[in-house]
Amino acid sequence: MTGCPIRTDARDTYWTWEHASDVHELYRRRTLGQEEEMTAHSQAADLLAERVKPGDTVLDAGCGSGIFYHSLVKRGIDVEYWGVDATASFIEMGREILPKFGLPSERLLHATFDDIDGEVDHVICINVLSHIDNYHRPLERFLKMARKSVILRESMKHGGQYQYLPDRHLDEGADLSVHVNHYDLDEVRAFIVDHGFNSRLVTDEHTGGEPYKSIDYLHYWSFLVADRKA
Repeated sequence: MTGCPIRTDARDTYWTWEHASDVHELYRRRTLGQEEEMTAHSQAADLLAERVKPGDTVLDAGCGSGIFYHSLVKRGIDVEYWGVDATASFIEMGREILPKFGLPSERLLHATFDDIDGEVDHVICINVLSHIDNYHRPLERFLKMARKSVILRESMKHGGQYQYLPDRHLDEGADLSVHVNHYDLDEVRAFIVDHGFNSRLVTDEHTGGEPYKSIDYLHYWSFLVADRKA
Protein backbone atom coordinates (compact mmCIF):
# COMPACT_ATOMS: atom_id res chain seq x y z
CA MET A 1 0.00 0.00 0.00
CA THR A 2 1.38 3.38 -0.97
CA GLY A 3 1.27 6.52 1.16
CA CYS A 4 -1.52 9.08 1.15
CA PRO A 5 -2.00 10.45 -2.41
CA ILE A 6 -3.31 13.78 -1.12
CA ARG A 7 -1.08 16.74 -0.29
CA THR A 8 -2.11 19.30 2.28
CA ASP A 9 0.76 21.75 1.73
CA ALA A 10 0.01 22.84 -1.84
CA ARG A 11 -1.35 26.33 -1.15
CA ASP A 12 1.79 28.19 -2.20
CA THR A 13 2.12 25.96 -5.27
CA TYR A 14 -1.09 27.50 -6.62
CA TRP A 15 -0.70 30.97 -5.07
CA THR A 16 0.18 33.33 -7.93
CA TRP A 17 1.92 35.88 -5.73
CA GLU A 18 4.58 33.31 -4.83
CA HIS A 19 5.44 32.91 -8.52
CA ALA A 20 6.04 36.53 -9.50
CA SER A 21 9.71 37.41 -9.11
CA ASP A 22 9.36 40.76 -10.91
CA VAL A 23 6.58 41.80 -8.54
CA HIS A 24 8.66 40.76 -5.55
CA GLU A 25 11.56 42.93 -6.72
CA LEU A 26 9.20 45.88 -7.19
CA TYR A 27 7.73 45.35 -3.72
CA ARG A 28 11.21 45.24 -2.20
CA ARG A 29 12.09 48.58 -3.75
CA ARG A 30 8.78 50.04 -2.61
CA THR A 31 9.26 48.69 0.91
CA LEU A 32 12.70 50.29 0.98
CA GLY A 33 11.16 53.59 -0.11
CA GLN A 34 13.02 53.53 -3.42
CA GLU A 35 9.96 53.85 -5.68
CA GLU A 36 7.47 56.66 -6.22
CA GLU A 37 4.37 56.44 -4.05
CA MET A 38 1.46 54.64 -5.68
CA THR A 39 -1.40 57.00 -6.55
CA ALA A 40 -3.86 54.56 -4.99
CA HIS A 41 -1.94 54.68 -1.70
CA SER A 42 -1.72 58.47 -1.83
CA GLN A 43 -5.46 58.79 -2.36
CA ALA A 44 -6.31 56.20 0.30
CA ALA A 45 -4.08 57.98 2.82
CA ASP A 46 -5.73 61.32 2.09
CA LEU A 47 -9.19 59.77 2.50
CA LEU A 48 -8.10 58.20 5.77
CA ALA A 49 -6.62 61.48 7.03
CA GLU A 50 -10.07 63.06 6.81
CA ARG A 51 -11.49 60.67 9.37
CA VAL A 52 -8.75 59.56 11.79
CA LYS A 53 -7.94 60.79 15.25
CA PRO A 54 -4.46 60.45 16.79
CA GLY A 55 -3.87 56.93 18.04
CA ASP A 56 -6.61 55.29 15.95
CA THR A 57 -5.91 51.73 14.83
CA VAL A 58 -5.75 51.00 11.09
CA LEU A 59 -5.80 47.54 9.49
CA ASP A 60 -4.30 47.33 6.00
CA ALA A 61 -6.07 44.24 4.65
CA GLY A 62 -4.02 42.62 1.91
CA CYS A 63 -1.04 44.77 2.85
CA GLY A 64 1.60 42.98 0.78
CA SER A 65 4.82 43.94 2.55
CA GLY A 66 3.23 46.90 4.37
CA ILE A 67 4.07 49.58 1.80
CA PHE A 68 1.06 51.71 2.78
CA TYR A 69 2.84 52.43 6.08
CA HIS A 70 5.16 54.80 4.17
CA SER A 71 2.15 56.82 2.95
CA LEU A 72 0.96 57.31 6.52
CA VAL A 73 4.40 58.37 7.78
CA LYS A 74 4.87 60.73 4.84
CA ARG A 75 1.71 62.62 5.86
CA GLY A 76 2.33 62.49 9.59
CA ILE A 77 -0.86 60.50 10.14
CA ASP A 78 -0.64 59.42 13.78
CA VAL A 79 -2.20 55.95 13.81
CA GLU A 80 -1.36 52.45 14.99
CA TYR A 81 -0.79 50.57 11.74
CA TRP A 82 -1.38 46.83 11.35
CA GLY A 83 -1.09 44.84 8.14
CA VAL A 84 -2.29 41.37 7.19
CA ASP A 85 -1.54 39.39 4.04
CA ALA A 86 -1.79 35.78 2.91
CA THR A 87 1.53 35.87 1.03
CA ALA A 88 4.22 34.73 3.44
CA SER A 89 7.14 36.10 1.44
CA PHE A 90 5.65 39.60 1.41
CA ILE A 91 5.13 39.57 5.17
CA GLU A 92 8.69 38.32 5.69
CA MET A 93 9.95 41.16 3.48
CA GLY A 94 8.06 43.76 5.48
CA ARG A 95 9.20 42.32 8.81
CA GLU A 96 12.79 42.50 7.58
CA ILE A 97 12.71 46.05 6.20
CA LEU A 98 10.03 48.19 7.86
CA PRO A 99 11.40 48.11 11.42
CA LYS A 100 14.19 50.32 10.04
CA PHE A 101 11.45 52.86 9.26
CA GLY A 102 9.79 52.57 12.68
CA LEU A 103 7.22 49.79 12.25
CA PRO A 104 7.54 46.91 14.74
CA SER A 105 7.75 43.59 12.90
CA GLU A 106 4.89 42.11 14.92
CA ARG A 107 2.51 44.62 13.32
CA LEU A 108 2.62 42.57 10.09
CA LEU A 109 0.54 39.39 10.26
CA HIS A 110 0.59 36.38 7.94
CA ALA A 111 -3.04 35.25 7.68
CA THR A 112 -5.99 34.95 5.35
CA PHE A 113 -9.06 37.13 5.77
CA ASP A 114 -10.95 34.12 7.14
CA ASP A 115 -8.38 33.91 9.95
CA ILE A 116 -8.73 37.43 11.33
CA ASP A 117 -11.09 38.94 13.89
CA GLY A 118 -11.04 41.74 16.42
CA GLU A 119 -11.73 45.48 16.46
CA VAL A 120 -9.92 48.35 14.77
CA ASP A 121 -10.98 51.88 13.99
CA HIS A 122 -10.39 51.76 10.23
CA VAL A 123 -9.83 49.13 7.55
CA ILE A 124 -8.06 49.88 4.26
CA CYS A 125 -8.24 47.38 1.38
CA ILE A 126 -6.62 48.29 -1.94
CA ASN A 127 -6.74 46.16 -5.12
CA VAL A 128 -7.33 42.88 -3.29
CA LEU A 129 -10.98 41.78 -3.34
CA SER A 130 -11.14 41.97 -7.14
CA HIS A 131 -8.54 39.21 -7.35
CA ILE A 132 -10.14 36.66 -5.04
CA ASP A 133 -13.20 34.50 -5.67
CA ASN A 134 -15.77 36.93 -4.20
CA TYR A 135 -16.02 39.95 -1.93
CA HIS A 136 -18.86 39.07 0.46
CA ARG A 137 -17.06 37.16 3.22
CA PRO A 138 -13.99 39.41 3.53
CA LEU A 139 -15.94 42.66 3.24
CA GLU A 140 -18.37 41.47 5.88
CA ARG A 141 -15.40 40.74 8.15
CA PHE A 142 -13.97 44.22 7.57
CA LEU A 143 -17.32 45.88 8.30
CA LYS A 144 -17.72 43.89 11.50
CA MET A 145 -14.19 44.76 12.65
CA ALA A 146 -14.23 48.49 11.81
CA ARG A 147 -15.51 50.84 14.48
CA LYS A 148 -15.38 53.89 12.22
CA SER A 149 -14.65 53.35 8.53
CA VAL A 150 -13.71 51.01 5.69
CA ILE A 151 -11.95 52.37 2.60
CA LEU A 152 -11.95 50.17 -0.51
CA ARG A 153 -10.33 50.50 -3.91
CA GLU A 154 -11.62 47.73 -6.15
CA SER A 155 -12.78 47.05 -9.70
CA MET A 156 -16.47 47.99 -9.67
CA LYS A 157 -18.95 49.00 -12.35
CA HIS A 158 -22.64 48.83 -13.15
CA GLY A 159 -23.21 45.14 -13.82
CA GLY A 160 -20.96 42.55 -12.22
CA GLN A 161 -18.58 40.30 -14.13
CA TYR A 162 -16.70 37.30 -12.70
CA GLN A 163 -13.66 35.97 -14.55
CA TYR A 164 -10.87 33.47 -13.91
CA LEU A 165 -8.11 34.18 -16.42
CA PRO A 166 -4.48 33.16 -17.12
CA ASP A 167 -1.88 35.34 -15.43
CA ARG A 168 0.80 35.78 -18.09
CA HIS A 169 3.13 37.81 -15.89
CA LEU A 170 4.30 34.99 -13.66
CA ASP A 171 7.67 33.24 -13.57
CA GLU A 172 8.53 30.84 -16.36
CA GLY A 173 6.79 27.50 -15.87
CA ALA A 174 4.03 28.90 -13.63
CA ASP A 175 0.79 28.02 -15.42
CA LEU A 176 -1.77 29.64 -13.13
CA SER A 177 -4.91 31.73 -13.41
CA VAL A 178 -6.19 34.64 -11.35
CA HIS A 179 -9.61 36.07 -10.53
CA VAL A 180 -10.29 39.32 -12.39
CA ASN A 181 -13.67 40.29 -11.02
CA HIS A 182 -15.64 43.49 -11.54
CA TYR A 183 -18.24 43.80 -8.81
CA ASP A 184 -21.61 45.44 -9.33
CA LEU A 185 -21.28 48.87 -7.78
CA ASP A 186 -24.87 49.18 -6.59
CA GLU A 187 -24.73 45.69 -5.05
CA VAL A 188 -21.55 46.44 -3.10
CA ARG A 189 -22.93 49.75 -1.85
CA ALA A 190 -26.17 48.08 -0.73
CA PHE A 191 -24.13 45.42 1.09
CA ILE A 192 -22.21 48.14 2.93
CA VAL A 193 -25.38 50.03 3.89
CA ASP A 194 -27.01 46.81 5.13
CA HIS A 195 -24.12 46.42 7.56
CA GLY A 196 -24.70 49.81 9.20
CA PHE A 197 -22.47 52.11 7.15
CA ASN A 198 -22.93 55.01 4.80
CA SER A 199 -21.34 54.59 1.37
CA ARG A 200 -19.63 57.27 -0.72
CA LEU A 201 -18.23 56.71 -4.21
CA VAL A 202 -14.96 58.52 -4.95
CA THR A 203 -13.44 58.72 -8.43
CA ASP A 204 -10.09 56.97 -8.66
CA GLU A 205 -7.38 59.58 -9.29
CA HIS A 206 -5.01 57.24 -11.13
CA THR A 207 -7.53 56.24 -13.80
CA GLY A 208 -9.94 59.17 -13.71
CA GLY A 209 -12.74 56.64 -13.50
CA GLU A 210 -11.91 55.17 -16.91
CA PRO A 211 -11.29 51.46 -17.62
CA TYR A 212 -7.64 50.64 -17.03
CA LYS A 213 -5.53 47.66 -18.10
CA SER A 214 -3.71 45.76 -15.37
CA ILE A 215 -2.04 42.37 -15.96
CA ASP A 216 -3.41 42.64 -19.53
CA TYR A 217 -7.06 42.82 -18.41
CA LEU A 218 -9.41 45.77 -18.03
CA HIS A 219 -10.22 46.94 -14.51
CA TYR A 220 -12.72 49.54 -13.35
CA TRP A 221 -10.98 50.96 -10.30
CA SER A 222 -13.12 53.01 -7.91
CA PHE A 223 -12.94 54.00 -4.27
CA LEU A 224 -15.80 53.32 -1.89
CA VAL A 225 -15.65 55.01 1.50
CA ALA A 226 -17.84 53.44 4.18
CA ASP A 227 -18.42 55.39 7.40
CA ARG A 228 -20.25 53.73 10.24
CA LYS A 229 -23.62 55.32 10.91
CA ALA A 230 -23.97 57.08 14.26
